[in-house]
Amino acid sequence: MSFIRQWLGSLIFTFWMFFSVVFYAIAIILLFWAPYRMRFAVAKGWAAMIMASIRLLCGVRFEVKGRENLPDESAIFLLKHSSAFETLAEIVIFSEQAWVLKRELQWVPIFGWALKLLRPIAINRKGGRNAVSQIIQQGTELLDDGINVMIFPEGTRVRHGETRRYGMSGAALAQATGRALIPVAHNAGKFWPRRGIIKYPGTVTFVIGKPVWVGDQDIRDVNVKIQRWVEAEIVAMDNQPVAAHA
Repeated sequence: MSFIRQWLGSLIFTFWMFFSVVFYAIAIILLFWAPYRMRFAVAKGWAAMIMASIRLLCGVRFEVKGRENLPDESAIFLLKHSSAFETLAEIVIFSEQAWVLKRELQWVPIFGWALKLLRPIAINRKGGRNAVSQIIQQGTELLDDGINVMIFPEGTRVRHGETRRYGMSGAALAQATGRALIPVAHNAGKFWPRRGIIKYPGTVTFVIGKPVWVGDQDIRDVNVKIQRWVEAEIVAMDNQPVAAHA
């Protein structure tokens, strides 16, 4: 019976998430004339509502550790990407931000048009060096405007417990701008699996790591250190008892 309830709750939540985003996207489009921060506030409001919905319908909560590690100025965030949950939670957790994402998302009617108004760095994922150059150029402008740059360094979602080699763009942007890299580990994929419909009740933990200053270090070495820290934090989370919430 509990499985059926969880399945129904997950289905209702998924429908509500996709249904509601259309109205918020239209609101953002209608604010095309407004400052970026006003449009972002609408997106943040939608994400907060979705976080409340998944808590109510599926019993999925989240907690944040390491807020004291957040710098006073805008920074580059490297987040683990194992679920859709973190793409929503990051909007609620962190201040004004722009995301590095595949350019095809901007081509989706309504949603993509609104997304374009939120100043993303929309790249061709097969662009190689050109994509990195684009991230450095646009990322520098965003950081100078006080907007955080959010990057999933693995480039795509991976299963919980798996990892892929980190791309260089985040560390390259940090080196070019002198801004901090902030690693973020979480276990969202354990509760909202990649490509999964069912959301499992429990508390997703986000751990914000200490700022990393690249300086003249080899960015490949920086990536390896950050990836090791992120994966070690996730293993530590998995080894902790998880209190599920019905």
